[in-house]
Amino acid sequence: MHDPPSDPASPRPTRLRWAWWLLAYASLGTGIVGIFVPGLPTTVFVLIAAYAAARGSERLHRQLLAHPRFGPVIRDWQAQGAVSRRAKRAATWTMLACAATLLILPLWIDGHRWWMSALPITCMAVVAVWLWRRPEPH
Repeated sequence: MHDPPSDPASPRPTRLRWAWWLLAYASLGTGIVGIFVPGLPTTVFVLIAAYAAARGSERLHRQLLAHPRFGPVIRDWQAQGAVSRRAKRAATWTMLACAATLLILPLWIDGHRWWMSALPITCMAVVAVWLWRRPEPH
């Protein structure tokens, strides 16, 4: 039922293990939905799933690390806090597309207030700056 920790030097919290397990699977599910829903990120939810799985499900953590698409991204993040230039570009273009949509929205929606677009665009700008400040994997 529970996976034993792979590294005995780093004990896993057993009391909240179920919460980490739940967060891991919920994040992974949200990331999978993000593959099909424009504007919903995938990679960030997979990274959260990997972080939570390392504390709640060693089996899921191993599967995520072995995944051909997400494994390298997770390993780069865990080892160096690094994000590839390709991932940075993809995230930036997605955020720009979402920002453009938010700027066009007031043309079709009555009662739309400026802050309804400004707040998420500001959040995306902060995330983009933070993202581009992350190192790239060697």
